[in-house]
Amino acid sequence: MLKNNLGYPRVGSHRQLKKACEQYWAGKITTGDLNKVARSLKEEHWQLQLQAGIDLIPCNDFSYYDHVLDMSLTLGAIPQRYSKVLADVKDNREIDLYFAMARGYQKDGLDITAMEMTKWFDTNYHYIVPEFTANQQFSIFSEKVFAEYEHARSVCGDKAKPVLIGPVTYLLLGKEKEPGFHRIDLIKKLVPVYVEIINRLKLQGATWIQLDEPCLALDMSKKEKEALEYAYQAISNRVSGIKIMVATYFGALADNAPLALNLPVNALHIDLARAPEQSDEVLALIPDRLSLSLGVVDGRNIWKNDYEQSIQLVSKAAQVIGSNRIMIAPSCSLLHVPFDLDLETEIDYGVKNWMAFAKQKLAEVSDIYEIVNGDAAALAANKQANASRRESKLVHDKAIKQLQESVNESWYNRFSQFPVRQKLQHARFKLPLFPTTTIGSFPQTDDIRQLRAKFKKGEITRANYDASIEEATVQVIKWQEEAGIDVLVHGEFERNDMVEYFGEQLKGFLFTKNGWVQSYGSRCVKPPVIYGDVSRPADMTVRWSSFAQAQTALPMKGMLTGPVTILQWSFVRDDQPRSVTANQIALAIRQEVSALEQAGIGIIQIDEPAIREGLPLRKANHPHYLNWAVRAFRLSASGVEDQTQIHTHMCYSEFNGIIKHIAAMDADVITIETSRSQMELLEAFADFEYPNEIGPGVYDIHSPRVPSVTEMAGLLAKAAILLPARNIWVNPDCGLKTRKWPETKAALENMVAAAKQARELISETVSVS
Repeated sequence: MLKNNLGYPRVGSHRQLKKACEQYWAGKITTGDLNKVARSLKEEHWQLQLQAGIDLIPCNDFSYYDHVLDMSLTLGAIPQRYSKVLADVKDNREIDLYFAMARGYQKDGLDITAMEMTKWFDTNYHYIVPEFTANQQFSIFSEKVFAEYEHARSVCGDKAKPVLIGPVTYLLLGKEKEPGFHRIDLIKKLVPVYVEIINRLKLQGATWIQLDEPCLALDMSKKEKEALEYAYQAISNRVSGIKIMVATYFGALADNAPLALNLPVNALHIDLARAPEQSDEVLALIPDRLSLSLGVVDGRNIWKNDYEQSIQLVSKAAQVIGSNRIMIAPSCSLLHVPFDLDLETEIDYGVKNWMAFAKQKLAEVSDIYEIVNGDAAALAANKQANASRRESKLVHDKAIKQLQESVNESWYNRFSQFPVRQKLQHARFKLPLFPTTTIGSFPQTDDIRQLRAKFKKGEITRANYDASIEEATVQVIKWQEEAGIDVLVHGEFERNDMVEYFGEQLKGFLFTKNGWVQSYGSRCVKPPVIYGDVSRPADMTVRWSSFAQAQTALPMKGMLTGPVTILQWSFVRDDQPRSVTANQIALAIRQEVSALEQAGIGIIQIDEPAIREGLPLRKANHPHYLNWAVRAFRLSASGVEDQTQIHTHMCYSEFNGIIKHIAAMDADVITIETSRSQMELLEAFADFEYPNEIGPGVYDIHSPRVPSVTEMAGLLAKAAILLPARNIWVNPDCGLKTRKWPETKAALENMVAAAKQARELISETVSVS
């Protein structure tokens, strides 16, 4: 048997890459300095995998920003608008073009928008969406994959295994930028470049190459399946002397199993953590020539592996096809889990003993290999740890279970339908047409972060900390009033992260010190760990929302994170259905919503950016998920009076297939990301005749560029064609926490001016007939 790894986290155990990239963007370090940090991280990660005894060690899984963007640059799929960047950047440095595609480019007279970004399957990782035209041409542009393999081989020898996104998945991840063709039609243009890449890697000495095709866990059309067959047959015909592994993950192959198993490749990786039930069908259909990589170690969650279950899966496969055709592996890239549990010195040992991070998951792969091969030393300790978790009083709370049982159907519904609520809310708030607001957070400066760090270390008192946060809050409220924003926010300076902040105050959660996971680019999060039943011991946000409202006569939004997002952006317990945990969180948020209302907060935003992200990959599983996810939101939001306005926020979501469920959430106002897609996402709401109010984002907060008044006014004009003007709000795409103050102020001032311009152009009143 071989021990195989699919990918490793990139940013470093202490976020070294994040810090280096941000310094580079700020002009504080050189390209050489940035590359030095990257080189050191890659070598460290390869050495860890060597020490863990991994036989196939991935390379080219490292990325400065995003591996899909890396693939676009490798294949020369560079949108035409960036040709100006190539001509403008000093020495035509590839890295500057790369970051321009990811973040936009606004200097030296150029103003070029970033490429669109969206979620990677059903994870919280974001990728840069490839852009395709009908006459799209592909050719090798970036040499990264070859340079990185050469580097990896110098460290890992023959164990180095280049990793690329497979050709069909790459096309399906992209977007057509003009009508009249389907991106899958480009497969015949694309495959020759893959052939060239693979043959060059073979000449460099590569013995294995991994092509990731997670599209095989999706519902695939006949045309897409034919493209997959064509691609791999063409590669097989033109490549020899190197072994090809196709990696699938995030779900079962299901009806795609015959297709995947008959591809002319040397090995197939399957996800047995997400879909252990597929083992029997795969083993029944597998041809004699094919090796099988078994993803038995969960690459998506932080719980310790159940060795007994994994051993059963591996042993059964070995009995059917022979151990020499078996690889033991994580279910997917370890990109989605933190680096090293050993760095966590403050977690209760009883709970820590139930967990495993990336480094520990490599050890689990080796443990399973050793146990299957006769050394059962690690098995007893693993059984004991998992048994202690099942029986622990830390996990189970009778009072919470009794509260869940007391919930009845009335808890899921507002008192009146939206038209009634809308009249009452318009009368209460008296907002202008195209009311302006923001999504919640304002820039968190170094001073604010240092203040929080000093407080956590005990270097300043609670009174000093609160006074400084109050001062920052007062300043941001004053600035919003001066800028002419209609519905204010308090800036969230007291919050570290939109999920972590709430999890720290909820029972059943624990937090890490160094459990960082990449969300996009340099953005890293520390997902909470939900290890037990969830409840709300005390108020979480009332103190700061009440303070903020007392500073202004304008409406102040109370800001909360919704139950599905807290669930999705945490490492969730796997010993009960996710829907049960979601409802526990929803009841806690419901209590907080009621407390805010009682404190006089009339507008409450419950963010649910992860609703779409949680959607199962297979359409057959959508109804069950959407039912409990929507009900969890309604349970959190429906305990308020009609005149209290409930907002929600969603970002980077394709709504077409789930629009009726979004409507069923029954939020009074929904704000969404639409600027990078040029309001395309609004078409789903227009076609559905979405009845409630909506705030389409008019500028992209993931880019430092400042859009002009004309640009944002143009987007509002598009929105007003699709939706009733009285139902349109004006806001950025998302929160402003990661931005800098100068660009934020400039962009929001332009946004307010664009809203005023829109009011002048449209005479419709805000009254609801």
